[in-house]
Amino acid sequence: FAFPGWETNLESLLSGPENKLLPRKICLVHNAGMYTKDSALDIDIRVLRQIFEVNVVAPAALNKMFLSSMTDGSSIIYVGSTLSEKGVAGNASYVASKHAVAGLMKVTCQDLSGRSIHSACVCPGFTETEMLSAHLSSNPAFREQVISMHTMGRLLKPAEIANAIFFCAENPSINGSVIHCNLGQVER
Repeated sequence: FAFPGWETNLESLLSGPENKLLPRKICLVHNAGMYTKDSALDIDIRVLRQIFEVNVVAPAALNKMFLSSMTDGSSIIYVGSTLSEKGVAGNASYVASKHAVAGLMKVTCQDLSGRSIHSACVCPGFTETEMLSAHLSSNPAFREQVISMHTMGRLLKPAEIANAIFFCAENPSINGSVIHCNLGQVER
């Protein structure tokens, strides 16, 4: 998803008669994410574009591809971040893209008005994923510092995020909501 044009190949694959999606209840989860450490003061525009392609453009393109097959009760769930609503130094591209993810969910909710398809954005805190492990593995002291930022004294487990996503997919009452799932992140 990091390079423009990928959607054309997927669209042509899905549009063939043997692969045509029949209308049905679908839960489309936008969970792909790309991260880099960077500063707004010296941002690499090429990397910024790649991050936006994965984190924002891909969900918009997939929505366009799947919406015609989504029936009543379907859902579009975006995975944001605690950084979808705040800024942290040294994370410019990621923070900007995750703000855009939350915004895309909000406009999706408004544009789907009357369609009986709901959307939400689940914003995980620090979760024990490959991406975070790669980021924290080189510095055990920083890992402990990150853990101390949670009122529960631990990192989230991927299954906890999956449960939150499933809850959102099954509950239209949360339509348009940004749901923080972060074990009570301590603000400093």
